[in-house]
Amino acid sequence: MVLPKTYVRDRVILLLLSINAFLVLLMLLTLLLRLGDASGNYIVQYRATYGVNNFRPGKLVDLLSFGVFALVVFGVNFVMSARTYRIHRQLAVVILSIGALLLVFSLIVSNALLVLR
Repeated sequence: MVLPKTYVRDRVILLLLSINAFLVLLMLLTLLLRLGDASGNYIVQYRATYGVNNFRPGKLVDLLSFGVFALVVFGVNFVMSARTYRIHRQLAVVILSIGALLLVFSLIVSNALLVLR
């Protein structure tokens, strides 16, 4: 995939790409620093219908999947915005903005689950 020259020189696109990259790094660092001790179970779900014990435990892999999700979102958003930039610039900006919003939401959810641990 060859990137258009104007894509690499567009300041708004570069700003959104750097925001997305920063959010991915923040997500990965937060996960790795909070998972420092390798103690057994982590809370990965909250279900209001289960009664008194609303929290469901999970393994370390369940929380590390948030980091993989962030990397996949960043990669897919980058490829989609680069391909749609030739068609319409604003569409590429919207794709990167929605990706940043999705990364912020996943950062909030993963942080909330790690605080409950």
